[in-house]
Amino acid sequence: MTTTADPRATVESYWTAAGLRDWDAFAATLADEVLYDLPQTRERIRGKERYVSFNREYPGEWRVRVERIVADRDGGQVAVRTLFTVGAREMPAIHFFTFDAEGRISEITDFWPEPYEPPAGREHLVERY
Repeated sequence: MTTTADPRATVESYWTAAGLRDWDAFAATLADEVLYDLPQTRERIRGKERYVSFNREYPGEWRVRVERIVADRDGGQVAVRTLFTVGAREMPAIHFFTFDAEGRISEITDFWPEPYEPPAGREHLVERY
């Protein structure tokens, strides 16, 4: 799918807003019906409001550094490698993004290095599969 928006710039805005905890700017990068998948925890979040709340409520003090962004030629998919820092611990992750016709993020799949049980307290936002 080709969009008029630049998917790479959208993803850069997404990560910048997440790092700054600017939830309005973060939400502006997302389609209303965004679908977020976490295969390691078998969790899924449907919709912008829930996904923004998930990020706003995420526990702990974390930082993210984008290491690489790769976009396909048609502008329909972007892959990102990041490094998250929580305290002294660093965790690499891979993220895949797809976009709607307006260039907003419509699907996100995050892959972390190891399966884990999700932290308590986010059951009101996620579905388990």
